[in-house]
Amino acid sequence: MGTDSSTAASTKKKILVVDDHEDNVEVLRARLESRGYEVEGAMNGQEALDTVSRWYPDLVLLDVMMPDMDGLEVVRRLKANPALPFIPVIMQTALDSTERIVAGLEAGADDYVTKPINFAELEARVRSLLRIKKLQQDLGDREKELSEMNDKLLRISLTDGLTGVDNRRALEQRLHEMFEHSLRLHEPISVVMCDIDHFKKVNDTFGHQAGDEVLKQFANILKEEARAIDRVGRYGGEEFLLLLPGTVLDAAVTFAERLRQKVDAHTFSYEGGTLNRTVSFGVASWPHPKIKGREAMLKAADDALYVAKETGRNRVVRFDSPEFNEHTGNEADLDGSNEEGQHIPPRQSGQASLAAEGNA
Repeated sequence: MGTDSSTAASTKKKILVVDDHEDNVEVLRARLESRGYEVEGAMNGQEALDTVSRWYPDLVLLDVMMPDMDGLEVVRRLKANPALPFIPVIMQTALDSTERIVAGLEAGADDYVTKPINFAELEARVRSLLRIKKLQQDLGDREKELSEMNDKLLRISLTDGLTGVDNRRALEQRLHEMFEHSLRLHEPISVVMCDIDHFKKVNDTFGHQAGDEVLKQFANILKEEARAIDRVGRYGGEEFLLLLPGTVLDAAVTFAERLRQKVDAHTFSYEGGTLNRTVSFGVASWPHPKIKGREAMLKAADDALYVAKETGRNRVVRFDSPEFNEHTGNEADLDGSNEEGQHIPPRQSGQASLAAEGNA
């Protein structure tokens, strides 16, 4: 029984009556409370504004003629406050004050009643505006729900489902944004491409569930070591990409080496056992004389990764290092062509050796 009374009380609509004549406030309070509304009164404009901010009424019944701050100014301030929800305002005005009615509606009032007040008419207007308020609230709730659902779908579309890091689409978007930012501000940017060594053997020997655990734990290591401004993502398969804004090449190489050591010392666990794996890294950076743009930087890191794979794995290779130039056999600008302008097929030697081995 007590619960029912409490619920009923909590669902009462709240009405603020604003009038500088206390008798008018009390008469309206008694009539409205007898109809099941919760009522508070305010004797002037500032008190009305303070009560609205504190109490958040469902509707305001507002007298036009008040000293210091009249009802027109009160309604203007209420409607101009973006922090307030939609609160319907009914203006009370004299029978012969057409100009006041027009001014009140233009100031933002939603309806009006004339004095002396016909209570049946007032009650009908109150119910009508409260219905409108509910419809607006319902519409707002639906719009918020739809917006949250769209945000969730967008996050899903940009997130790798297994590891929870960015997927390839998200990485490409972030790289584009970061590179444009670097161009505008003349700031460096680095990318680190990394690939789990002999990952295929994990799936073949221990099963795909073990492989999934390795990928998830490896992604967690990358996230733990990366800064808040960095982006970590799964580029494809067992290959991951890190975007490091504001980072010069030497710092990116140092970071990649720290990651390599971290993974080398880590024991991956899965249901039924543990295993160890190493990771190979390729690092590239902009600005650099050999890097023409965003895609060239990404290709440079990818090619450096494959040099790391071909030269023993579990190592970090920077795209402009002597071992990189020696292994690739050229010192071409990394825009897909050599100094004579001939196209260089990416990963040519790497693909042959890896295909022969049958395991990256």
